[in-house]
Amino acid sequence: MTSTASDDAYQSPLTGRYASPEMAAIFGPHHRARIWRRLWIALAESERELGLDISEAAIDQMKASVDKIDLARVAEIEAETRHEVMAHIRQFGESAAAAGGVIHLGATSAFVMDNGDLVQHREAMQLLRRRILGLIAVFRDLAVRHRADPATGYTHLQPAQPTTIGKRVTLWCQDLLLDLEEIDFRLRTLRFRGARGATGTEASFLQLFDGDSGKVDRLNSLIAERMGFIETYAVSSQTYPRKVDAALLATLSGIAASLSKFSHDVRLLQSFGELEEPFGETQVGSSAMAHKRNPMRSERISALARHVIVLALDPAVTAATQWLERSLDDSANKRIAVPEAYLATDSILRLAHNVAAGLKVFPEASARHLEEHLPALAAEPILLLATALGGDRQQLHERIRRHAMQATERVRRGESNDLVERLAGDPEIGIPREELERVIQPAAMVGRAPEQVDRFVAEWVDPVLEENRKEIDARVPALSV
Repeated sequence: MTSTASDDAYQSPLTGRYASPEMAAIFGPHHRARIWRRLWIALAESERELGLDISEAAIDQMKASVDKIDLARVAEIEAETRHEVMAHIRQFGESAAAAGGVIHLGATSAFVMDNGDLVQHREAMQLLRRRILGLIAVFRDLAVRHRADPATGYTHLQPAQPTTIGKRVTLWCQDLLLDLEEIDFRLRTLRFRGARGATGTEASFLQLFDGDSGKVDRLNSLIAERMGFIETYAVSSQTYPRKVDAALLATLSGIAASLSKFSHDVRLLQSFGELEEPFGETQVGSSAMAHKRNPMRSERISALARHVIVLALDPAVTAATQWLERSLDDSANKRIAVPEAYLATDSILRLAHNVAAGLKVFPEASARHLEEHLPALAAEPILLLATALGGDRQQLHERIRRHAMQATERVRRGESNDLVERLAGDPEIGIPREELERVIQPAAMVGRAPEQVDRFVAEWVDPVLEENRKEIDARVPALSV
């Protein structure tokens, strides 16, 4: 078979396998070119409004040509000029001849590149926000459904105090609420660069407006307003502060960390048999072991999350090493790191939504495992009870510890757990057997976990979901691979 160029060329797995078409489109070349054209139109309209000699016909032609983007022609011009922005200006001018003299008037490349990047940041972050809301809604229902189902709690991956399945889900959900707060802060404080000139002094625009600083300020306000921004950064160099990229990708890293934790928990609990991620009827878990039901979606979340967390370092280093008013070593890596961070985070959220919405929970298995550990896990409430009856806490702690260790040894040898019998037969502890059995009931040992679920949902989750009802992306993503 004869291969095509697309078969031979490397294709990013993020766009080919993982991320959504919506996120891929935001960072696609056609959408980027369209944003640049919108910026040139906003610039020309604002300059005309402030008195520059720009005809209405020029602006009309620009608007009529905003979607007449010929990327092949752009590439042809760029091959001649070795300048991406000039290639787009010329191709835009070819389809809007009356505007040829006013497209990009007074601006530098950073006007479209940097302002365009800020628009892409905003659109991509808004898409992630909708995805997070959808996942929060799934976690909310999962927590409520299993609010009182007891399970073994683990610290250091060792059995600890009992909890409930629903309470564990609230921990995943709370992480996303914190991420949502971070996203809202980033969107609220994201500003526009504006028309600032080659080094940020606005000299070219001051010249255009005959030294009228007020008109230069108004120009920036008008362009920002036309592009949907409330404020501009107070000062700039040739670029907007590169700390902005670092901060935004740090937010994505936080989302990745939250969902990596979720995916690791799913993988651990699936190995315990307490839950299972969705598994298709024709899905193959292993090429060799036909019985395998590997948690591959959760494993993919972990893998992609690692990529996002590492990518967040890239713009931080860039921000730390920008020279004076600007150096171009922020460009090539920015073209890769920023889109990939959003594409990978989008992939993670889609995977997590798919896993959470189809998660199979086995409360009976959790209860069975808890039953196996229960006598040993009762050491703390038994210690509290014995101390309340007048015993010396330190001495009781040592006696209970020894009984627990001996009972554990029996279990390891395949014998029954006799901790209750040991404790009931120890006169120094002094607690009747029936009282011991009452204390170690799962419902008595999960503390306020069910109540905590109820309060968390009522006080924290439901208000957020209600406030953002129209923004929630509730669709369960259908994953192709």
